[in-house]
Amino acid sequence: MEHDNALPPFSSPRSVKISKMQHLDATPVVIVGGGINGISTFRELALQGIPVIMVEQGDWCQAASGALSRMIHGGLRYLETGEFSLVKESVQERDRLLKNAPHYVAPLRTTVPIDSWSGGLLNAGKRFLRLSEQPSRRGAIIIKTGLSMYDLYTRQYGSMPRHRLNNQRETQQRWPDFADWATCSATYYDAWISAPERLGVELILDAELANPQALALNYIKLIASDGESLTLEDTLGGERFTLRPHVVVNATGAWIDRLNSTLLQNPSSKKLIGGTKGSHLIVRHPQLFNALNGEMVYYENQEGRVCIMFPWYDNVLVGSTDIRIDNPDDVVCEADEQRYILQSLKFVFPDFEVSGRDVLYTFSGVRPLPASDSKISGKISRNHSLVLLPPEAGRDFTTLCLVGGKWTTFRKFGEQAADKVMNLIGEKRKISTTEMAIGGGKDYPSPEGKAAWIQLICNEFGLTTERVGQLLSRYGTRAADIAASISRDPDCPLEHYPDYSRNELRYLIHREQVQTLEDLLVRRTPMAISGKLTLARVEEIATLLGSELGWNVDDTAQHLATTLSRLASLHGLTGLYPLPVSKGVSHVSNE
Repeated sequence: MEHDNALPPFSSPRSVKISKMQHLDATPVVIVGGGINGISTFRELALQGIPVIMVEQGDWCQAASGALSRMIHGGLRYLETGEFSLVKESVQERDRLLKNAPHYVAPLRTTVPIDSWSGGLLNAGKRFLRLSEQPSRRGAIIIKTGLSMYDLYTRQYGSMPRHRLNNQRETQQRWPDFADWATCSATYYDAWISAPERLGVELILDAELANPQALALNYIKLIASDGESLTLEDTLGGERFTLRPHVVVNATGAWIDRLNSTLLQNPSSKKLIGGTKGSHLIVRHPQLFNALNGEMVYYENQEGRVCIMFPWYDNVLVGSTDIRIDNPDDVVCEADEQRYILQSLKFVFPDFEVSGRDVLYTFSGVRPLPASDSKISGKISRNHSLVLLPPEAGRDFTTLCLVGGKWTTFRKFGEQAADKVMNLIGEKRKISTTEMAIGGGKDYPSPEGKAAWIQLICNEFGLTTERVGQLLSRYGTRAADIAASISRDPDCPLEHYPDYSRNELRYLIHREQVQTLEDLLVRRTPMAISGKLTLARVEEIATLLGSELGWNVDDTAQHLATTLSRLASLHGLTGLYPLPVSKGVSHVSNE
């Protein structure tokens, strides 16, 4: 396709990085794994001036880090198991994200429906004392106690409003569609994140801008180690690189044990990871969407399993499951999981008819939890830890494994990992990230100042206020850089998706290391998860991407077919393309 409004040509950031890799022989630190914890560690080290290299065999935040519940939360339920330090840390980090990434992280008012006042007291005591792992429904007294403790941390370390206990009349007035068993409710605040994968990319961009010697490369796989050097392969171009590291950071999450078997000459039989699968649904149901009215419902299903639902763009996000799993590769939301989630939803809203036909999108990921003998998945700690494997006979480098963790605490975990690495290589911390804005969160305008900021960019680059406002909502203050880039030529909207322009997507492709159509549809934009994909839109974007990356017609067609197949099998988007339905994935249309 002709570049009718092409941006000025420039070298792809990835091609420049590949060239740099070809000239490297040794490096102090190699991070393997480009999920949020690996990215956080990369950022921390890069900001200290260390020439760290991070490689990811797929795309950034492609696995578990892109399959979170979209919550940034203080960990209310961890109080029940006595993990007070984790709750304290989570509240601190939640509030830091609210300040440092206000373009993607925002407060979320949350309601907990409750069926009794004193229910679950005995079992809660047993769980706290580690005498029982069996889940059970919690009454108002338990929830009130937990929220009061939560408020203590929030007042000391955060800024959220205090919780409130609502009686039956107040509950029915606000939530007339709740099931009859909801005799009262509690309301408190946590936070949600609108674009986690984009935040991961911005962390990388910030780090590389601050330290040009730091390199982050996606689609690079570690394929071998001889105990002294690592052999890395570009899965797109086939080139191989050899690097001698001083420290290898294993940040591969659910794949930690698998990578250790490659890195270690005498791998230990001790497992570090015992992952559980979490699946979620995106549901299009206007009645449910309107009932939520901007709030999250944090509820227990019939068996006491904690579930969530909250508005997601114009739809509703509902989840999740918590199932032990041994193989983390390409997990999908199975049909029985989908039924389980919808049944749990109906337990709270019994008069709403929500079926598989209303499901627009599904996503699953494997939580990289520490190995545990617990029979109940929900009782496995969500805390994080560092496991150091010092050099041994046949292996010259130290391996540092990042075990566990959750999205909310990624900055703290990365800080701890980076400090450990710096101690190993004889470096000291020069800068803290506790108050450092991320990407488009830097100089983000207040609600009162948004109109003035938008007008300033409009005046500078000749775009409409509506267009700049749209860019601000998508990219935060990085909208100014994008506006500068896309305004060089007419900002032509896509024919089948006019909310996006060709120049806007070109900017993402070239500046954010987009290598596949899936990168663009699923992770650089919310097109897929927001339920906005149609076959015509996917085909048009595939043609644009192929043109920008230099694919021929056959390559573009093959890439399109592969992407459609993956969207169907991994996310239930079978309505885009007449493909056979994969086992366990229901046939749902996205039209």
